[in-house]
Amino acid sequence: MENSQAAARIAGIMGGMGPEATVDFMARVLAATDAATDQEHIHMLVDHNPRVPDRHASISGSGPDAAPEVAAMAQRLERAGADFLVMVCNTAHAYTREIRAAVNIPFISIVDVVMDAVRSHPGDCIGVMAADGCLQAGLYQQALLSAGREPLLWNSGEQARFMGLLYRIKAGERSPEVRSGLQALAASLEFSGADLLLAACTEIPLLLGPADTGVTLLSSTDLLVARTVALARGDYAAAV
Repeated sequence: MENSQAAARIAGIMGGMGPEATVDFMARVLAATDAATDQEHIHMLVDHNPRVPDRHASISGSGPDAAPEVAAMAQRLERAGADFLVMVCNTAHAYTREIRAAVNIPFISIVDVVMDAVRSHPGDCIGVMAADGCLQAGLYQQALLSAGREPLLWNSGEQARFMGLLYRIKAGERSPEVRSGLQALAASLEFSGADLLLAACTEIPLLLGPADTGVTLLSSTDLLVARTVALARGDYAAAV
C-alpha cells in the first residue's frame, strides 16, 4: 500500500539494551520496508544508549534504578522530533508506566505487540523465553494470563543457563555451542508442553529462528519491526 509523505511518521527507537540487538532491529526494519529508493525508507531517530543501568539488577532491587535513564531517552527522542516510540528491550518494558508519563507521544509496547500476535495463534500453553528481569516483572506472565493463556517457564537451572548464554551473546559470541544451547532450551519448553514459543528477548533472534524449533516461534523483534514499519508509513490501524 502506498503512503504519502504527509502520512509518514518518525519512529523513535530506544536502544542500546543491548547494542547488537538494536543494530539487528534496525537492519530488520530496512529489510522489512518495501523501498526502491533511499527516500522510501522510514525515518528513524535512535537513542543508542548502552549506559542504561542493568535492568535485571534494577528490577530485583540489587542495582541502580534504570527507570530515570529510560524515561530520559524517551524525552530526548520526543524533543528530537519522534512521532512515536518503540524500545528494543523486553525487560525494560517494566518501565512502561514511567516512559508514558514522561512523554506526550505514543509508546508502542513490545509486550502488547507480541500479545496481538499470540491471540491469532492457537494453543493454550505458551513457552516464554525471557531474561530474569522480564520474568521477575511478570510482563508476559500477566499478559498471557489476562488473555486466557498459560505461561510456561524454564526451571531455575534452565533459566540460569539461558542467562549465561544471553551474556555470551551480548559479549559478541556466536558459536555453535551457544546456538545449540538456545535450541536445547527451546526444546525443553516444547517437551514440557508448549504449543507456542515466545522469543521474548531481543538477543534471541541473533542466533535462533523459526526453523530451529518444533513449534511456532514468535520473535518479539520481528513483530515490533513489522509494527514500527506500519506505523511509520502511516498505517495507524496497526497501533491497535
